[in-house]
Amino acid sequence: MQRRKITYKLYPNVKQTLLLGEFLRQHKDLWNAALEERIDAWRKFKLSISYEDQCKSLTQIRQELPEDWAQSNCSSQQITLRRLDKAFKAFFARCAKGQAPGFPRFKSIGRMPGLGFKGHGDGWRFAPNLNGAQQRSGAPAWSKHGSLRLQGIGHIKARGESRAGGVIKSCELTHRYGQWSISVTVECADADLARTRTASHAMGADWGVNRLLTIVRTDGATGEVREDIENPRWYRESKERLVALDRAVSSKRRGSRNWRKASSLRAGFNARMARKRHDHQHQLSAGMAARCALFAAEKLTIKNMTASAAGTIEEPGTNVAQKSGLNREILDTAPAALFQKVAYKVFETGGQFLEAPTRRLKPSQRCPACDAVSKKALSKRIHRCGVCGYTEDRDAASARVVLRWALGTLVGQEDQDLPGGNRPGGANHETASNLYLRIGGR
Repeated sequence: MQRRKITYKLYPNVKQTLLLGEFLRQHKDLWNAALEERIDAWRKFKLSISYEDQCKSLTQIRQELPEDWAQSNCSSQQITLRRLDKAFKAFFARCAKGQAPGFPRFKSIGRMPGLGFKGHGDGWRFAPNLNGAQQRSGAPAWSKHGSLRLQGIGHIKARGESRAGGVIKSCELTHRYGQWSISVTVECADADLARTRTASHAMGADWGVNRLLTIVRTDGATGEVREDIENPRWYRESKERLVALDRAVSSKRRGSRNWRKASSLRAGFNARMARKRHDHQHQLSAGMAARCALFAAEKLTIKNMTASAAGTIEEPGTNVAQKSGLNREILDTAPAALFQKVAYKVFETGGQFLEAPTRRLKPSQRCPACDAVSKKALSKRIHRCGVCGYTEDRDAASARVVLRWALGTLVGQEDQDLPGGNRPGGANHETASNLYLRIGGR
Protein backbone atom coordinates (compact mmCIF):
# COMPACT_ATOMS: atom_id res chain seq x y z
CA MET A 1 0.00 0.00 0.00
CA GLN A 2 1.18 3.50 -0.86
CA ARG A 3 -0.05 6.86 0.42
CA ARG A 4 -0.78 9.74 -1.91
CA LYS A 5 -1.96 13.32 -1.44
CA ILE A 6 -4.64 14.69 -3.75
CA THR A 7 -5.18 18.46 -3.74
CA TYR A 8 -8.53 20.07 -4.55
CA LYS A 9 -9.40 23.74 -4.79
CA LEU A 10 -12.38 24.73 -2.66
CA TYR A 11 -15.17 27.10 -3.68
CA PRO A 12 -16.93 28.24 -0.48
CA ASN A 13 -19.77 30.77 -0.66
CA VAL A 14 -19.63 34.10 1.18
CA LYS A 15 -21.01 32.73 4.45
CA GLN A 16 -18.73 29.69 4.36
CA THR A 17 -15.70 31.90 3.65
CA LEU A 18 -16.44 33.93 6.81
CA LEU A 19 -16.87 30.76 8.86
CA LEU A 20 -13.61 29.30 7.54
CA GLY A 21 -11.87 32.55 8.46
CA GLU A 22 -13.22 32.33 12.03
CA PHE A 23 -12.19 28.68 12.16
CA LEU A 24 -8.62 29.58 11.14
CA ARG A 25 -8.53 32.51 13.59
CA GLN A 26 -9.53 30.16 16.41
CA HIS A 27 -6.63 27.84 15.63
CA LYS A 28 -4.31 30.86 15.51
CA ASP A 29 -5.48 31.89 18.99
CA LEU A 30 -4.98 28.34 20.23
CA TRP A 31 -1.41 28.22 18.89
CA ASN A 32 -0.50 31.59 20.43
CA ALA A 33 -2.08 30.75 23.80
CA ALA A 34 -0.32 27.38 23.96
CA LEU A 35 3.00 28.99 23.03
CA GLU A 36 2.61 31.70 25.67
CA GLU A 37 1.75 29.07 28.29
CA ARG A 38 4.95 27.16 27.57
CA ILE A 39 7.06 30.32 27.70
CA ASP A 40 5.54 31.57 31.00
CA ALA A 41 5.67 28.15 32.66
CA TRP A 42 9.40 27.92 32.03
CA ARG A 43 10.17 31.57 32.75
CA LYS A 44 8.32 31.67 36.08
CA PHE A 45 8.41 28.09 37.39
CA LYS A 46 11.07 26.29 35.27
CA LEU A 47 8.40 23.81 34.18
CA SER A 48 8.22 22.15 30.78
CA ILE A 49 4.67 21.87 29.44
CA SER A 50 4.04 18.77 27.34
CA TYR A 51 1.58 18.08 24.56
CA GLU A 52 -0.47 15.84 26.88
CA ASP A 53 -0.72 18.65 29.46
CA GLN A 54 -2.04 21.08 26.89
CA CYS A 55 -4.57 18.53 25.62
CA LYS A 56 -5.96 18.37 29.18
CA SER A 57 -6.23 22.16 29.22
CA LEU A 58 -8.00 22.03 25.86
CA THR A 59 -10.57 19.63 27.35
CA GLN A 60 -11.17 22.12 30.17
CA ILE A 61 -11.59 24.96 27.68
CA ARG A 62 -14.16 23.02 25.67
CA GLN A 63 -16.13 22.23 28.84
CA GLU A 64 -16.08 25.77 30.24
CA LEU A 65 -16.59 27.60 26.94
CA PRO A 66 -18.80 25.31 24.85
CA GLU A 67 -20.27 28.09 22.69
CA ASP A 68 -16.86 29.29 21.51
CA TRP A 69 -14.81 26.09 21.42
CA ALA A 70 -16.94 22.95 21.66
CA GLN A 71 -18.54 23.69 18.30
CA SER A 72 -15.23 23.05 16.52
CA ASN A 73 -13.62 19.67 15.96
CA CYS A 74 -11.48 18.57 18.93
CA SER A 75 -9.14 16.36 16.87
CA SER A 76 -8.31 19.29 14.60
CA GLN A 77 -7.45 21.45 17.63
CA GLN A 78 -5.23 18.67 18.97
CA ILE A 79 -3.34 18.62 15.67
CA THR A 80 -2.53 22.33 16.14
CA LEU A 81 -1.17 21.57 19.62
CA ARG A 82 0.81 18.64 18.21
CA ARG A 83 2.40 20.91 15.60
CA LEU A 84 3.51 23.32 18.32
CA ASP A 85 5.00 20.38 20.22
CA LYS A 86 6.91 19.31 17.08
CA ALA A 87 8.15 22.87 16.63
CA PHE A 88 9.62 22.82 20.16
CA LYS A 89 11.22 19.42 19.65
CA ALA A 90 12.82 20.65 16.43
CA PHE A 91 14.03 23.77 18.27
CA PHE A 92 15.74 21.71 20.98
CA ALA A 93 17.23 19.37 18.37
CA ARG A 94 18.79 22.32 16.53
CA CYS A 95 20.18 23.69 19.80
CA ALA A 96 21.76 20.32 20.58
CA LYS A 97 23.45 20.28 17.16
CA GLY A 98 24.76 23.83 17.54
CA GLN A 99 22.61 25.13 14.69
CA ALA A 100 20.63 28.37 14.55
CA PRO A 101 17.85 27.64 17.07
CA GLY A 102 14.81 29.33 15.47
CA PHE A 103 12.49 29.56 18.50
CA PRO A 104 8.77 28.93 17.71
CA ARG A 105 7.06 32.22 17.03
CA PHE A 106 3.65 33.70 17.58
CA LYS A 107 1.45 33.70 14.51
CA SER A 108 -0.74 36.32 12.92
CA ILE A 109 -3.69 35.21 10.80
CA GLY A 110 -1.56 35.70 7.70
CA ARG A 111 1.10 33.32 9.02
CA MET A 112 -1.36 30.56 9.86
CA PRO A 113 -1.18 28.37 6.74
CA GLY A 114 -4.05 26.06 7.63
CA LEU A 115 -5.21 23.25 9.86
CA GLY A 116 -5.38 19.48 9.79
CA PHE A 117 -7.98 16.77 10.41
CA LYS A 118 -7.53 13.18 11.52
CA GLY A 119 -9.71 10.20 10.59
CA HIS A 120 -12.23 10.45 7.80
CA GLY A 121 -15.64 11.24 9.29
CA ASP A 122 -14.23 12.94 12.41
CA GLY A 123 -15.60 16.43 11.80
CA TRP A 124 -15.13 16.21 8.03
CA ARG A 125 -16.04 14.00 5.10
CA PHE A 126 -14.86 14.19 1.51
CA ALA A 127 -17.02 12.70 -1.24
CA PRO A 128 -15.18 12.34 -4.57
CA ASN A 129 -17.13 11.96 -7.78
CA LEU A 130 -17.03 8.37 -9.03
CA ASN A 131 -16.96 7.41 -12.70
CA GLY A 132 -18.52 3.97 -12.25
CA ALA A 133 -15.42 2.03 -13.36
CA GLN A 134 -13.72 -0.42 -11.03
CA GLN A 135 -10.11 -0.20 -9.96
CA ARG A 136 -8.00 -3.32 -9.85
CA SER A 137 -8.59 -3.47 -6.10
CA GLY A 138 -12.35 -3.65 -6.71
CA ALA A 139 -13.17 -0.15 -5.39
CA PRO A 140 -14.91 2.41 -7.66
CA ALA A 141 -12.50 4.63 -9.58
CA TRP A 142 -12.42 8.33 -8.74
CA SER A 143 -13.38 10.95 -11.28
CA LYS A 144 -12.93 14.72 -11.31
CA HIS A 145 -14.03 17.04 -8.50
CA GLY A 146 -15.99 16.28 -5.36
CA SER A 147 -17.53 17.79 -2.24
CA LEU A 148 -16.21 18.50 1.26
CA ARG A 149 -18.43 18.56 4.32
CA LEU A 150 -17.02 20.35 7.38
CA GLN A 151 -18.49 20.34 10.87
CA GLY A 152 -20.29 23.63 11.51
CA ILE A 153 -19.71 24.92 7.95
CA GLY A 154 -21.53 22.59 5.58
CA HIS A 155 -20.83 21.26 2.10
CA ILE A 156 -18.19 23.00 -0.04
CA LYS A 157 -17.61 22.35 -3.72
CA ALA A 158 -14.15 21.03 -4.59
CA ARG A 159 -12.46 20.93 -7.99
CA GLY A 160 -9.52 18.69 -8.83
CA GLU A 161 -8.56 15.39 -10.39
CA SER A 162 -7.10 12.26 -8.85
CA ARG A 163 -4.51 10.05 -10.54
CA ALA A 164 -5.63 7.12 -8.39
CA GLY A 165 -8.39 6.72 -5.81
CA GLY A 166 -8.06 4.94 -2.49
CA VAL A 167 -9.10 4.82 1.16
CA ILE A 168 -9.30 8.33 2.64
CA LYS A 169 -7.18 8.69 5.78
CA SER A 170 -6.75 12.37 6.68
CA CYS A 171 -6.76 15.84 5.17
CA GLU A 172 -5.11 19.25 5.38
CA LEU A 173 -7.14 22.43 4.93
CA THR A 174 -4.91 25.20 3.53
CA HIS A 175 -5.41 28.94 3.10
CA ARG A 176 -2.92 30.60 0.73
CA TYR A 177 -3.11 33.74 -1.39
CA GLY A 178 -6.72 34.27 -0.30
CA GLN A 179 -7.86 30.87 -1.61
CA TRP A 180 -8.83 27.67 0.19
CA SER A 181 -7.75 24.18 -0.81
CA ILE A 182 -7.80 20.71 0.67
CA SER A 183 -5.10 18.05 0.49
CA VAL A 184 -6.64 14.60 0.99
CA THR A 185 -4.32 11.75 2.01
CA VAL A 186 -5.43 8.42 0.54
CA GLU A 187 -4.05 4.91 0.85
CA CYS A 188 -3.79 3.22 -2.54
CA ALA A 189 -3.06 -0.36 -3.50
CA ASP A 190 0.06 -0.82 -5.65
CA ALA A 191 -2.14 -2.35 -8.36
CA ASP A 192 -4.22 0.82 -8.58
CA LEU A 193 -1.10 2.99 -8.91
CA ALA A 194 0.47 0.93 -11.70
CA ARG A 195 0.35 2.26 -15.25
CA THR A 196 1.09 0.44 -18.47
CA ARG A 197 4.83 0.62 -19.21
CA THR A 198 5.91 0.57 -22.82
CA ALA A 199 9.35 2.25 -22.62
CA SER A 200 12.59 0.47 -21.79
CA HIS A 201 15.06 3.37 -21.83
CA ALA A 202 17.38 4.20 -18.94
CA MET A 203 18.03 7.88 -18.18
CA GLY A 204 20.81 9.60 -16.27
CA ALA A 205 20.17 13.24 -15.37
CA ASP A 206 22.37 16.10 -14.21
CA TRP A 207 20.57 19.08 -12.68
CA GLY A 208 21.96 22.59 -13.05
CA VAL A 209 21.18 26.29 -13.17
CA ASN A 210 22.42 27.11 -16.68
CA ARG A 211 20.42 24.16 -18.00
CA LEU A 212 17.67 22.73 -15.87
CA LEU A 213 18.48 19.13 -16.83
CA THR A 214 21.06 17.46 -19.02
CA ILE A 215 19.88 13.94 -19.78
CA VAL A 216 21.73 11.02 -21.33
CA ARG A 217 19.50 8.06 -22.18
CA THR A 218 20.12 4.66 -23.66
CA ASP A 219 18.93 3.99 -27.19
CA GLY A 220 19.06 0.60 -28.84
CA ALA A 221 19.97 1.99 -32.26
CA THR A 222 22.47 4.74 -31.44
CA GLY A 223 23.78 3.75 -28.00
CA GLU A 224 23.48 6.86 -25.78
CA VAL A 225 21.55 10.00 -26.71
CA ARG A 226 21.89 13.39 -25.03
CA GLU A 227 18.93 15.71 -24.35
CA ASP A 228 19.05 19.25 -22.96
CA ILE A 229 16.15 20.81 -21.06
CA GLU A 230 16.50 24.56 -20.67
CA ASN A 231 15.89 26.41 -17.43
CA PRO A 232 12.62 28.43 -17.73
CA ARG A 233 13.96 30.96 -15.16
CA TRP A 234 10.65 31.89 -13.62
CA TYR A 235 12.14 34.51 -11.29
CA ARG A 236 13.97 36.42 -14.02
CA GLU A 237 10.83 36.42 -16.13
CA SER A 238 8.76 37.94 -13.34
CA LYS A 239 11.38 40.04 -11.53
CA GLU A 240 10.34 43.48 -12.84
CA ARG A 241 6.67 42.88 -12.10
CA LEU A 242 7.46 41.44 -8.67
CA VAL A 243 9.66 44.41 -7.72
CA ALA A 244 6.90 46.80 -8.79
CA LEU A 245 4.35 44.96 -6.66
CA ASP A 246 6.70 44.94 -3.66
CA ARG A 247 7.22 48.69 -3.99
CA ALA A 248 3.48 49.24 -4.23
CA VAL A 249 2.95 47.36 -0.97
CA SER A 250 5.81 49.07 0.88
CA SER A 251 4.62 52.55 -0.15
CA LYS A 252 1.17 52.04 1.44
CA ARG A 253 0.31 52.47 5.11
CA ARG A 254 0.20 49.01 6.64
CA GLY A 255 -3.36 47.86 7.32
CA SER A 256 -4.98 50.49 5.09
CA ARG A 257 -7.43 49.66 2.29
CA ASN A 258 -4.86 50.42 -0.42
CA TRP A 259 -2.26 48.29 1.40
CA ARG A 260 -4.66 45.33 1.48
CA LYS A 261 -5.44 45.80 -2.20
CA ALA A 262 -1.74 45.94 -3.16
CA SER A 263 -1.00 42.92 -0.97
CA SER A 264 -3.79 40.99 -2.67
CA LEU A 265 -2.36 41.79 -6.11
CA ARG A 266 1.10 40.63 -5.03
CA ALA A 267 -0.28 37.43 -3.52
CA GLY A 268 -2.21 36.68 -6.70
CA PHE A 269 0.90 37.19 -8.82
CA ASN A 270 2.96 34.89 -6.58
CA ALA A 271 0.22 32.27 -6.78
CA ARG A 272 0.23 32.37 -10.60
CA MET A 273 4.01 31.96 -10.72
CA ALA A 274 3.82 29.01 -8.31
CA ARG A 275 1.16 27.36 -10.46
CA LYS A 276 3.24 27.85 -13.61
CA ARG A 277 6.28 26.23 -11.98
CA HIS A 278 4.14 23.41 -10.61
CA ASP A 279 2.50 22.75 -13.99
CA HIS A 280 5.83 22.82 -15.84
CA GLN A 281 7.34 20.29 -13.44
CA HIS A 282 4.36 17.97 -13.73
CA GLN A 283 4.44 18.00 -17.51
CA LEU A 284 8.21 17.53 -17.63
CA SER A 285 8.24 14.69 -15.09
CA ALA A 286 5.30 12.92 -16.73
CA GLY A 287 7.02 13.05 -20.13
CA MET A 288 10.24 11.60 -18.77
CA ALA A 289 8.49 8.92 -16.71
CA ALA A 290 6.56 7.75 -19.77
CA ARG A 291 9.79 7.19 -21.75
CA CYS A 292 12.02 5.41 -19.24
CA ALA A 293 12.12 2.25 -17.16
CA LEU A 294 15.07 3.51 -15.08
CA PHE A 295 15.78 7.09 -14.03
CA ALA A 296 18.94 8.03 -12.12
CA ALA A 297 20.01 11.37 -10.66
CA GLU A 298 22.60 12.42 -8.12
CA LYS A 299 21.44 13.03 -4.58
CA LEU A 300 21.14 16.76 -3.86
CA THR A 301 21.36 18.43 -0.45
CA ILE A 302 19.58 21.70 -1.20
CA LYS A 303 19.98 23.07 2.34
CA ASN A 304 23.77 22.89 2.10
CA MET A 305 23.84 24.15 -1.48
CA THR A 306 21.86 27.28 -0.60
CA ALA A 307 23.61 28.09 2.70
CA SER A 308 24.42 31.77 3.17
CA ALA A 309 27.96 33.01 2.60
CA ALA A 310 27.57 35.94 5.00
CA GLY A 311 29.68 34.32 7.71
CA THR A 312 29.93 35.97 11.15
CA ILE A 313 30.99 39.36 12.51
CA GLU A 314 34.37 37.93 13.48
CA GLU A 315 34.81 36.07 10.18
CA PRO A 316 32.70 37.75 7.47
CA GLY A 317 32.13 35.84 4.26
CA THR A 318 33.22 36.74 0.74
CA ASN A 319 31.22 37.11 -2.48
CA VAL A 320 28.04 37.33 -0.40
CA ALA A 321 25.97 39.06 -3.10
CA GLN A 322 27.04 36.56 -5.78
CA LYS A 323 26.21 33.61 -3.52
CA SER A 324 22.84 35.15 -2.67
CA GLY A 325 22.04 35.43 -6.38
CA LEU A 326 23.11 31.83 -6.97
CA ASN A 327 20.95 30.64 -4.08
CA ARG A 328 17.98 32.45 -5.59
CA GLU A 329 18.55 30.76 -8.96
CA ILE A 330 18.89 27.34 -7.32
CA LEU A 331 15.66 27.71 -5.36
CA ASP A 332 13.88 29.05 -8.44
CA THR A 333 14.36 25.69 -10.18
CA ALA A 334 12.94 23.77 -7.16
CA PRO A 335 15.03 20.64 -7.84
CA ALA A 336 13.76 18.68 -4.83
CA ALA A 337 10.14 19.09 -5.93
CA LEU A 338 11.02 18.18 -9.51
CA PHE A 339 12.80 14.93 -8.64
CA GLN A 340 10.07 14.03 -6.16
CA LYS A 341 7.54 14.20 -8.99
CA VAL A 342 9.80 12.19 -11.28
CA ALA A 343 10.31 9.54 -8.57
CA TYR A 344 6.68 8.72 -7.91
CA LYS A 345 5.67 8.90 -11.57
CA VAL A 346 8.47 6.54 -12.61
CA PHE A 347 7.34 4.19 -9.85
CA GLU A 348 3.75 4.34 -11.09
CA THR A 349 4.86 3.29 -14.58
CA GLY A 350 6.56 0.23 -13.13
CA GLY A 351 10.05 1.72 -13.39
CA GLN A 352 12.78 2.45 -10.87
CA PHE A 353 14.22 5.71 -9.54
CA LEU A 354 17.80 5.74 -8.23
CA GLU A 355 19.73 8.45 -6.38
CA ALA A 356 23.48 8.30 -6.99
CA PRO A 357 25.64 8.85 -3.86
CA THR A 358 27.14 12.21 -4.81
CA ARG A 359 29.93 12.30 -2.21
CA ARG A 360 31.24 8.85 -3.15
CA LEU A 361 30.56 8.84 -6.89
CA LYS A 362 31.60 12.49 -7.60
CA PRO A 363 29.79 12.67 -10.98
CA SER A 364 31.03 16.16 -11.88
CA GLN A 365 34.68 15.22 -11.19
CA ARG A 366 34.71 11.71 -12.71
CA CYS A 367 35.49 10.80 -16.31
CA PRO A 368 32.73 8.66 -17.89
CA ALA A 369 35.25 7.00 -20.21
CA CYS A 370 38.06 5.85 -17.89
CA ASP A 371 36.60 6.47 -14.39
CA ALA A 372 39.46 8.81 -13.44
CA VAL A 373 38.66 11.52 -10.86
CA SER A 374 40.13 15.01 -11.12
CA LYS A 375 38.90 18.07 -9.27
CA LYS A 376 37.43 20.84 -11.43
CA ALA A 377 36.37 24.36 -10.48
CA LEU A 378 32.68 25.21 -10.86
CA SER A 379 33.54 27.76 -13.57
CA LYS A 380 35.09 25.05 -15.75
CA ARG A 381 32.21 23.92 -17.96
CA ILE A 382 34.09 21.50 -20.24
CA HIS A 383 35.30 18.12 -19.05
CA ARG A 384 38.77 17.24 -20.39
CA CYS A 385 40.26 14.08 -18.95
CA GLY A 386 44.01 14.28 -18.33
CA VAL A 387 44.28 10.49 -18.41
CA CYS A 388 42.40 9.36 -21.52
CA GLY A 389 41.79 12.70 -23.24
CA TYR A 390 37.99 12.35 -23.28
CA THR A 391 36.32 15.75 -23.88
CA GLU A 392 32.65 16.64 -23.40
CA ASP A 393 30.34 19.21 -21.90
CA ARG A 394 30.69 18.96 -18.12
CA ASP A 395 26.96 18.47 -17.43
CA ALA A 396 26.64 15.82 -20.12
CA ALA A 397 29.67 13.97 -18.77
CA SER A 398 28.18 14.05 -15.27
CA ALA A 399 24.84 12.69 -16.55
CA ARG A 400 26.72 9.95 -18.39
CA VAL A 401 28.55 8.98 -15.17
CA VAL A 402 25.24 8.77 -13.29
CA LEU A 403 23.66 6.67 -16.04
CA ARG A 404 26.56 4.22 -16.16
CA TRP A 405 26.61 4.02 -12.38
CA ALA A 406 22.93 3.09 -12.47
CA LEU A 407 23.58 0.46 -15.12
CA GLY A 408 26.61 -0.84 -13.21
CA THR A 409 29.06 -0.30 -16.08
CA LEU A 410 31.61 2.03 -14.47
CA VAL A 411 35.08 0.58 -14.02
CA GLY A 412 35.26 -1.20 -10.67
CA GLN A 413 31.58 -0.52 -9.94
CA GLU A 414 30.85 -4.21 -9.49
CA ASP A 415 32.95 -4.29 -6.32
CA GLN A 416 30.98 -1.50 -4.61
CA ASP A 417 27.78 -1.68 -2.64
CA LEU A 418 25.09 -0.01 -4.69
CA PRO A 419 22.04 1.45 -2.97
CA GLY A 420 18.67 0.16 -4.08
CA GLY A 421 15.88 2.12 -5.71
CA ASN A 422 14.02 4.79 -3.77
CA ARG A 423 10.26 4.77 -3.76
CA PRO A 424 8.53 8.26 -3.82
CA GLY A 425 7.61 7.63 -2.09
CA GLY A 426 4.85 15.98 32.47
CA ALA A 427 4.90 18.78 34.06
CA ASN A 428 2.62 19.99 36.86
CA HIS A 429 -0.13 22.30 35.63
CA GLU A 430 -0.41 24.29 38.85
CA THR A 431 1.11 27.43 37.31
CA ALA A 432 0.14 31.07 37.51
CA SER A 433 -0.99 31.08 33.88
CA ASN A 434 -2.27 28.17 31.83
CA LEU A 435 -3.82 27.57 28.46
CA TYR A 436 -7.33 27.92 29.83
CA LEU A 437 -6.64 31.39 31.19
CA ARG A 438 -4.93 32.42 27.93
CA ILE A 439 -8.05 31.74 25.89
CA GLY A 440 -10.87 32.00 28.42
CA GLY A 441 -9.66 35.30 29.82
CA ARG A 442 -9.25 37.21 26.61
